This record gives sequence, structure tokens and C-alpha cells, in this order.
Amino acid sequence: MWLKSLAFIIGLFAMSTHAAVVLQYHHVSDTTPESTSLTVQQFQQHMDYLKENNFKVLPLSKIINDLRSGKKLAEKTVAITFDDGYANVLINADPILKQLQFPYTVFVAPKEISANHLNMLTWAQLKAMTDSGVEIANHSWEHLHLNRQLTDETVEQWQARIKQDIESAEAEIIKHTGHNFKYLAYPYGEYNSELQQLITSMGFVGIGQHSGALAATSDFSALPRFPASGRYANLKTLKVKLKSLAMPVTKLVNANPQLDQHSDSELAKRPQLTVTVKTKDLYKPTLNCYILGGAVAPQWINENTFTITSETDLPAGRSRYNCTAQSRTQSGYYWFSQPWINRNADGSWYEN
Repeated sequence: MWLKSLAFIIGLFAMSTHAAVVLQYHHVSDTTPESTSLTVQQFQQHMDYLKENNFKVLPLSKIINDLRSGKKLAEKTVAITFDDGYANVLINADPILKQLQFPYTVFVAPKEISANHLNMLTWAQLKAMTDSGVEIANHSWEHLHLNRQLTDETVEQWQARIKQDIESAEAEIIKHTGHNFKYLAYPYGEYNSELQQLITSMGFVGIGQHSGALAATSDFSALPRFPASGRYANLKTLKVKLKSLAMPVTKLVNANPQLDQHSDSELAKRPQLTVTVKTKDLYKPTLNCYILGGAVAPQWINENTFTITSETDLPAGRSRYNCTAQSRTQSGYYWFSQPWINRNADGSWYEN
């Protein structure tokens, strides 16, 4: 009997060696838009906290490769990423990261880089950054909403257009930097089930902007990241997120983020998400879910499966269902996030 108990405990503790947290930034500047920025001082505080608390900051590529190959990750594993390729990343963030010897990844949209905007990195700068160990990856060709079909565009035509967009971006990144990771950070964090299937068929890993930790069981067509800029730059709340564990999800039902593609149009704005999880280490009584800033009680329908439904219509734009639960054996919280994309009431698309 005691051998079985020991094996159970060992199995629970082994889970903690398979998770990683990815941080997402845009601007590091005191003068750029607040919603996508944090100050240089705030960024320094974030990085100092990682260093002082012995977080293991690894290249994103190593984390993804290790997870996909089943290798164990060290506790407190973190990756640092930046979207868009703003010049202030090189000016303000890079010196801090170099001093601390922290690797990082920049996702770029080649059309925006080639336009030589004053606030954007140049290809020459990006090449120099790759030579110093920075990873450069795909953020689409021109930062469009990739999930959106054009008027009168068939699904096949949309697939061909988006495939060309992603492949053109990857080719340009290879041309200027030599990097070919085949990671796509979805612009605006937006994707739908068809886009997930498309990039998977192309051999790409998809990376979103919904929150949560990474594990070997994660969906590699929609890996989560924790936004750490704007209203998410608070170090106190970031400390909690850095200790998060990947919710052990085994199945999702009704999880297409694009609500107008759901078959039941009457319920589309209040989608019922069904989540099946492994409950071995998840303390079920502590499962809490949050929608639009308010707590919503999940409903357990069997030992391993719960549903979560919004009590009000989701607004036009981007929103999420977030759920957390305590671990039975570890100090962090299991964390799960489901993104949603909703059109305007008249069927048109919202602006960014």
C-alpha cells in the first residue's frame, strides 16, 4: 500500500518539471501607448525579479523543442518575447537583457519592417540581434487579422491567401536573418479553428495572447503567453502568473474562438465551453472561472469534465474565459484561458 502511495506522490511532484511561462511584451518605453507599453523602470523590475528569484530564462525555441520531445524542464522556466519589432526593444530592453544574459524572441511582420518606419527595427538591426543570440520569428506578412475572410472570398481562397502571407513572411525572415523557426505569433492574438488547422498543416507552431503556462500536453497550434505590458505590467500580479501551472486539459468542446462560426447562432454570444482535465493533482473545490472581470461558477458534469458559460452576451471584440485551480502538491495555480472573437452586432468586424 505504501509503495502505491509513494508512487502517487512522486507522480504528482513530477508534473512541476514540465511547465514553462512565456511573457509577452510590445513596447519598452516611457513615451509609447500605455495599453501596449511598460516603462523602462517597470521592465527592469520584471527582469530583476526573474534574476533575483532564480528563474531559468531560456530561448523560446529550446522550451518548445524540449516540450515536444518530452524532455523535462527545470522549475521556474520562463521565455521572454516581444511582438512587432519596435526599435525601443533594442534601445531600452536589449541592454537590460544582455546584462542579465537573458535570451529572447522578437516576432516581426516583414512588410512593416521593410517600410523603414522610424519606430521599427530595421533588417540590419535584426540581423545584428540574431548574431548576438536573439531569435526572430513570424508575426505574419503585414499584421492583418488572419482569421477574417474577405467579402465574397471562399474558404479555399482564404486558405491560399493566408498560406501565402505566412510563407512570404517566413521566407523574408530567412533571407534577412537566417532564422526559420516556423513559429507564428497570431496578430492581435486572434485565430479560429480553421486557421489552427491551416498552420498545423504547414508545420507551424501557433502562439497566442491568451494566458496560461506551457506543457507537453499544450495545443501547439495555440500556445498561451502572459501579456506583461499595459494593465498587466503590475509586478505583484505577475509574480502569481510566473508560478502558474499548465491546466491539464485533455479535451475541449465548442472551443472555436470565432463566435460567428458556431453552429448555434442563438447561443454564440454566450458560448458554453466544455473542458475535460486530469484531476490527479488539481484540487477541484478551488476551481474558479472569470468572464469579463466577474466570477462565474463552473459546473462539473462528471469526475473530470466541467462547463463554463457566460451569463451575459460577450461584447464585440476580443474576450476570454479564464479558469484557475490550486494544485494539491505545488504552490502555483493551474491556469487556463480560452479566447473569443466576436463581430459587431451588424455583422461587421471591429477595428483592431
